[in-house]
Amino acid sequence: AIAAGFYITNAIALVACDAIVDALDAGTAAVINIYDGSVPADADASIGASTLLAQLTMSATAFGAAADDTPGAIATASAITSDSSANATGTASYFRVLTQDAGTTCMQGTVGTATADLILNTVSITIGSTVAITSFTVLLPEGP
Repeated sequence: AIAAGFYITNAIALVACDAIVDALDAGTAAVINIYDGSVPADADASIGASTLLAQLTMSATAFGAAADDTPGAIATASAITSDSSANATGTASYFRVLTQDAGTTCMQGTVGTATADLILNTVSITIGSTVAITSFTVLLPEGP
């Protein structure tokens, strides 16, 4: 059963959010891989037949320290280097964040133009085109 009234304190939310984003710093530089195809059930599941459309490299320290989001904690990514030449043509549907190229997967979310975890100006990516992310945040709420 899912708890309906379980909460953590703001102090714990800050520590937990920092731990989540700090896991990305285990590699040389975290990457954000953008894929087409069916969104896997979770970040542990195989990507199946999805095609890598673009890969963007994060800063060596991927995120700054978590801040109070009242309630909850929020971490904002440091600079993200654009992919100046997209790997393939397709419709972006989800992304994964890895510790480095071919590294350990740490996060997964949906891609869209308005209501998704990662907002792009278009989900139609063309091989050779530039793909950029201007802002990326991770939010950890204190409760349901």
